[in-house]
Amino acid sequence: MNTLSGYRVQGRGEEQANRLLSDARALQDAGAFAVVLEVVPADVAKKITHDLRIPTVGIGAGVECDAQVLVWQDLAGLRVGGTPAKFVKQYADLGRVLTEAVRSFAAEVQAGTYPGAEHSYH
Repeated sequence: MNTLSGYRVQGRGEEQANRLLSDARALQDAGAFAVVLEVVPADVAKKITHDLRIPTVGIGAGVECDAQVLVWQDLAGLRVGGTPAKFVKQYADLGRVLTEAVRSFAAEVQAGTYPGAEHSYH
């Protein structure tokens, strides 16, 4: 994402798709144990997956990859700024939960109710 200045679909069009397949084959032939396909059209990822002997791991590359990965901060709702990629599915809103917890902690410290006797050694 940082190298390409954002999420840019890789392998669109026949020429790019063929180059991506060729690159994946070259990685396999060089001894790679797997190939990550990130932000690749699903049909291209499917073709690469079925062509290779090694597994493909998809992140924004459709359901046909051998495995799927998602950045855990995106999955858990801990993204800081920016718009998530189309392929990101947020499974929880831990950012909200953590923010509420920190606010409660700070309020109790300021009010002098934390730490209480039950949180202190005697």
